[in-house]
Amino acid sequence: MSSNRLPTFMIPHGGGPCFFMDPPAGQPTAWDAMAAHLRSIDGQVGRRPKAVLVVSAHWECEVPTVHTGTNPSLLFDYYGFPEHTYRLAYPVQGSPEVAARVALLLEGASIPTATESKRGLDHGVFVPFKLIYPDADVPIVQLSLRVGLSPQEHLEIGRALAPLRDEDVLIVGSGMTSHNLRDGFSRPGIQAAAAFDEWLNDVVQHEHRDERWKGLANWAKAPGARMSHPREEHLLPLMVALGAAGDDPGRSIYADRLFGQVALSGFQFG
Repeated sequence: MSSNRLPTFMIPHGGGPCFFMDPPAGQPTAWDAMAAHLRSIDGQVGRRPKAVLVVSAHWECEVPTVHTGTNPSLLFDYYGFPEHTYRLAYPVQGSPEVAARVALLLEGASIPTATESKRGLDHGVFVPFKLIYPDADVPIVQLSLRVGLSPQEHLEIGRALAPLRDEDVLIVGSGMTSHNLRDGFSRPGIQAAAAFDEWLNDVVQHEHRDERWKGLANWAKAPGARMSHPREEHLLPLMVALGAAGDDPGRSIYADRLFGQVALSGFQFG
């Protein structure tokens, strides 16, 4: 990796506004490890980037869509949480310049692309970034997932965006490496998450790029895969981060058991 090239990341964004409310009864430290990890990202990067490009699990469009606004609002796309969590603020700036560059790179790779400027940043963006850059002093551009949720397509999206790493733009996938809201804390769900987490770590950290790509393109065949991700939108941000990583293998920078049970990971590439 060149000395100026930024890494890419797959980060967990937690559950709704989890870091900004009282922890669950009987679980006073439930979100502490994840919060500490997110606060460490700035140091992991080593310098402030010009901007961040975030791919969140919570935005899907017919084609990859880039947010071009200069002063994005917040989209409180979670339900049933305390009233004060709908008054959170994160006055971050956008970057039309970086958004235009993102669209240009995707179009140059023959990936159909759209832009929009009105949608707010969803909680997969503003919740973790309130911890990563609490002063909201690094511009953020959000890019959507593509409907159909093809792992290969999102790997290709990442590959098209790789030049941004040499242009002082930090690429971050925001999701969860296990996400089963219905059965995730059942015994089968916990066992599946452990098996899938072990497999995912092996694949992401494989020394050969082709093996990393092949593994993630066929992730649904992995042990515990569909129990961990009945729907894969929370895994696909990893595909973009890994695709943009090129020859750089991943390394685990976060390993936890949510509520002491469900295995979760976070990765850095480069």
